[in-house]
Amino acid sequence: MEKHECVIIGSGPAGYTAAVYAARADLKPIMYTGLEPGGQLTTTTDVENFPGYPEGIMGPEMMEDFRKQAERFGTDVRFGMVTKTEFSKIPGASHILTIDENTKIEARTVIIATGATAKYLGLESEKKMMGHGVSACAICDGFFFKGKDVVVVGGGDSAAEEATYLSKLCPKVTLLVRKDAMRASQIMIKRVENTPNITIMYNTDTLEVLGEKTVSGVRVRNNQTGEEQIVEAEGFFVAIGHKPNTDIFKGQLDMDEVGYLKTKPGTASTNLPGVFATGDAQDKIYRQAITAAGSGCMGALEAERYLSEYEETVEA
Repeated sequence: MEKHECVIIGSGPAGYTAAVYAARADLKPIMYTGLEPGGQLTTTTDVENFPGYPEGIMGPEMMEDFRKQAERFGTDVRFGMVTKTEFSKIPGASHILTIDENTKIEARTVIIATGATAKYLGLESEKKMMGHGVSACAICDGFFFKGKDVVVVGGGDSAAEEATYLSKLCPKVTLLVRKDAMRASQIMIKRVENTPNITIMYNTDTLEVLGEKTVSGVRVRNNQTGEEQIVEAEGFFVAIGHKPNTDIFKGQLDMDEVGYLKTKPGTASTNLPGVFATGDAQDKIYRQAITAAGSGCMGALEAERYLSEYEETVEA
C-alpha cells in the first residue's frame, strides 16, 4: 500500500493552493482531482475578481495556471476519485483512502477540497445557456450585466442577497418565487421589498430560458392560474442553493444539516486529527475563489504543523 505524508482530495482553488504550500514544505503532496478537475471554475467564463489577472481570465485557463504552479513544486496530480475514506481517530495515525473503488492508500494527513455544486433547475435551455447569460453567482458574474435587466430564481436568503446585489448594477431585477411567499429571513424579505427596482413574482415556475447565443428572456408560468408570459432579461441567475460534495465523509466528520463540513473556528481543522477541510466544502457564506484559495493555504500550513508534531507514524 502506498504511504503518503499529505493527500489532497479535490482540485479547485483550495486544492491547488494547498498543493503549492504543501509541496513547498516538502510534504510531497498527492492530489486526486475528482470527476471535475479544476472544480466549479471550469464552468465559469470570465474571472475578473481574482488578484493578479488585471485583464481577467477564463475560468478553465486560470485553473490550468493553478495546476502548473502546483506541479512545478512537485505535486503529484492524479486523475482519480477518492470513493471511500477510513479516518483514524488516533493523533499521528494514518488514514486509509480508497481510490476509484479498488486501490487503497495511506495518508498521514488529508486535506479536503471537494468543493460544492450549485443547484440548477434542470432545464435543457438553462444548461445550453450556461456561461452565456446563465449563472449561479451574482458576485462572480454580476458586473457583466451592469445596465441590463436580469432575472433571479429562488425564495431563500441566497436569492434575496443575489437580487439585492444585482439591483445596484441593473435597472430591473425580477425575482421569481415558486411559492406564494419567500422563505428568506424577515430582514432579507424587507430589504428586497423595499428595493424599488426589484419586482417579485410569486407562484411562478420557470419553463424555459430564451435566447440563441445569449439570454434574451425567460418564459414563466403562474402555477395557480396557468398563465404564461415572457420576462425580458439578459441575465438569468439561479439562487436555489448549493450542495457541498461531502457525502463520502458522512458519519466520520462533523457537518451541518446541509452537509458543509465543520471546522474549528479560525482553522481548517475538522473533528478528526490530521484531517483538514478547505474551500466550498466547508464555506457556505463566501464561496469565492479567493477565499477558497486562502483556506487551502490554511489547510496546508496546519498539515505541516501537524506532521511536525507527530513526526513518527502511530499505529492505528
